[in-house]
Amino acid sequence: MSVTEKEVQEASSHGRVLIVTAVDAERDAVLRGLRGDERFDVIAAGVGPAAAAAVTAVKIASAAAGAGKAAAEAGDHRAGLVAATGEGSGAGAGAYRLVISAGIAGGFPGRAPIGSLVVATDMIAADLGVETPDGFASVDELGFGSSRILADARLASALAAKLGGAAGLTVSTGPVLTVTTATGTAATAAEHLRRVPGATAEAMEGFGVAIAAQHAGLPVLELRAISNAVGPRDRDAWRIGDALRALEQASTILTEVLSS
Repeated sequence: MSVTEKEVQEASSHGRVLIVTAVDAERDAVLRGLRGDERFDVIAAGVGPAAAAAVTAVKIASAAAGAGKAAAEAGDHRAGLVAATGEGSGAGAGAYRLVISAGIAGGFPGRAPIGSLVVATDMIAADLGVETPDGFASVDELGFGSSRILADARLASALAAKLGGAAGLTVSTGPVLTVTTATGTAATAAEHLRRVPGATAEAMEGFGVAIAAQHAGLPVLELRAISNAVGPRDRDAWRIGDALRALEQASTILTEVLSS
């Protein structure tokens, strides 16, 4: 039986969405916001880009393998859809159509206030490089690869518009930095802004999630709720509860954006 264009379009749009957080509290906030929406898988991968990349890659691969097995068991007609849409391939397109890094983060003062939301335009590994006598040199400058991965522009724009529009939430867009050591001084915050003018927020997993998605050929987003200001470490000023509530609200809006 031949595969129609309509069937290809339907199969391509029915993939699941993988949301990756660092810790259980973030995962639970996202799950509350999703309200049982079965299109989403939500996992806590651990802190830092290495854990985020490894766990995300394994999740994508295992889900793709399961999708491929199910397609094979469904017979020749289903196999035609697999071939037409890329479902069940090693790239993981059969199981997931989108990967999202989500959680709380530090916001750069004047760009992303505490309690607000940030939708990344790109995910940047801000400290991936080397020190030189003249200062920091990124892997891009060294010619060893790229420290920047772009978010899916259409989805990022739609999500930011929905969050700031009908939902009435405070939302910023711009680069979100991924670091392996969280900023704790004004000097380091200033240095990050010098390297990445326009940076809105700092977290520790986005680039890791994004590199796993990129290798799988999947689009990626990063959504952050701001719990503290990037700069001198002041735990008394942190508002983690407010940030988790904002993350929950944003997750509800996310289900609406991905339904349109």
